[in-house]
Amino acid sequence: MSVPAAATQDGKKPAKQYDRSIVEGNLSAAVTKMAWPTIVANMLGGLQGVIDHALVGNFVGFAGNAGIGVAWQIFLIVIVFIASLFTGMSVLVARFAGANDHDKVDRTVYQAFLTAVFLSLGVLAPVGYFLAPWLLTLVNAAPAVQAEALPFLRIMFLSSSGMMIFFMLGGALRSAGDARTPMVLGIATTILNVIFNVILIRGLGPIPAMGTKGAAIGTSVAFGIVGVYSLYKLMRGGWVVSFPKHHGFSPDWAIIKSLFKFGLPTGIQGIAMNVGGVLLLGYIGSTRNGAEAQATYAVGYTELFSFITWTSQALLGAAAAIAGQNLGAGKPDRAVEAVHTAARYGLIWAAIIGALFLLIPRQLLGLFGMNEPLVLEIGTELLRVLALSGLFITLALTYTGGLQGTGDTKSPLYISIVSQIIVPLGICFTVSRFTTLEPIHIWLAILAGHATRCVLSVVRFNQGKWRNIKVDITPSRP
Repeated sequence: MSVPAAATQDGKKPAKQYDRSIVEGNLSAAVTKMAWPTIVANMLGGLQGVIDHALVGNFVGFAGNAGIGVAWQIFLIVIVFIASLFTGMSVLVARFAGANDHDKVDRTVYQAFLTAVFLSLGVLAPVGYFLAPWLLTLVNAAPAVQAEALPFLRIMFLSSSGMMIFFMLGGALRSAGDARTPMVLGIATTILNVIFNVILIRGLGPIPAMGTKGAAIGTSVAFGIVGVYSLYKLMRGGWVVSFPKHHGFSPDWAIIKSLFKFGLPTGIQGIAMNVGGVLLLGYIGSTRNGAEAQATYAVGYTELFSFITWTSQALLGAAAAIAGQNLGAGKPDRAVEAVHTAARYGLIWAAIIGALFLLIPRQLLGLFGMNEPLVLEIGTELLRVLALSGLFITLALTYTGGLQGTGDTKSPLYISIVSQIIVPLGICFTVSRFTTLEPIHIWLAILAGHATRCVLSVVRFNQGKWRNIKVDITPSRP
């Protein structure tokens, strides 16, 4: 059980002690403790996307749904590079928390924040704003889809710093063993986002209906409010992580180098996966009835399939934090068992959601205003394929968490290039050369990619080469 730390001499609230049950207690309990708050946070956070799509689908039409889906896919390509720093940060924080070293944890968190904010405001905002029209052309978005996506995309690029702070803090807290605080912050963000989006998308009183633009504004404002509060708490202290008080505000290039050493492969991995996703959107848009196919992809894959990936991402984070902390505590065998335990939980949930995809696909699609016969036909085919694909992706993500949490961030990069680019895009290219490419061919290509990623991730983790990876930073200066 955690106990309060001694009072500080500098006015900051004392930091909470790390939860040692992660490296000493029952592993099933540890996985549950780390995963369930993140699952709740992911589901509630994903709820805002569901509400966005439902409101836009009913007030704007399927072109609005396609616009949001395309814009998010592009936004993730750019933002994932900055988010890769958080993987590097999480590797360091988990190891140092496992070794019970508060000073190194706090120094790592501050340097991750400093670097992420600079890249967000200095790189992401200007580059994303000016490249947005070209990126939308790249994915073969129809003119009506581009009209809805462009303002959404530009607003998100310009106001991403609040989202960056939110994700940075969540990764730091979870890696240090506190998964509940990110859940509370996630709930607050979701509530604010839902309120703003309901008002701004459909309009209320003197506030005009803004459609997809309103969805972007609501999301940005919600993340900004929670981001400001998080900064206040990090400076004031009282959480299990905080900004260090006696190390100044300047960059520590040794720590930043370590962030990139472990995080950059994950950033390249994310870019590769999302580039693959954008190219896949291009193939979807090139099929007959491409706009309808992109709309079903945006809802079926981006939203409904998220009921599986939300849980899988939470288990990825739990596996990464527990494996990293146990490796930092000198207990690699516990790290192995933690990942296996998380994988079993993931399979159970994926099977439940997959059954719903098979049994009530039309009802699920209907929740998003997708009632046109052709859209329902394409969407039903997609959900049937995703019912099986979910089993593969949950295993792949859980074992990816085990690899990344222990410091092996390069292997998931190579695996992703093969499974998320070469396999699915290769299938689409081959089919398009010999026959007419249809949406079902693309859905099956996605399935093949997920299956490949699953097999390669499980094999690589079980090889155990991550046991010998060393993680450290320079000692603190007096």
